[in-house]
Amino acid sequence: MMSCEQHDYIEIACLYRYPIILTLTSGQELSGIAIDTARNEDKAECIKILADNTARLVPLAHIVRMKAASDNPHFDTVTFD
Repeated sequence: MMSCEQHDYIEIACLYRYPIILTLTSGQELSGIAIDTARNEDKAECIKILADNTARLVPLAHIVRMKAASDNPHFDTVTFD
């Protein structure tokens, strides 16, 4: 389960609409702009990213790492439990 501190980094990425690279539990990497948090149809908490002009929901439970794709004062790489 993601800690409150880790969740804060998700919210910061969305607030500033940072370009990010997500590494999923499957090993897949997704790149996009963090735009919001939401729940999917299964009610799982997700981060909404914009990739190739398409919004996509990624369940937070599937994320093992989030890397900022641009320099910022808040974070570079965050690893999730």
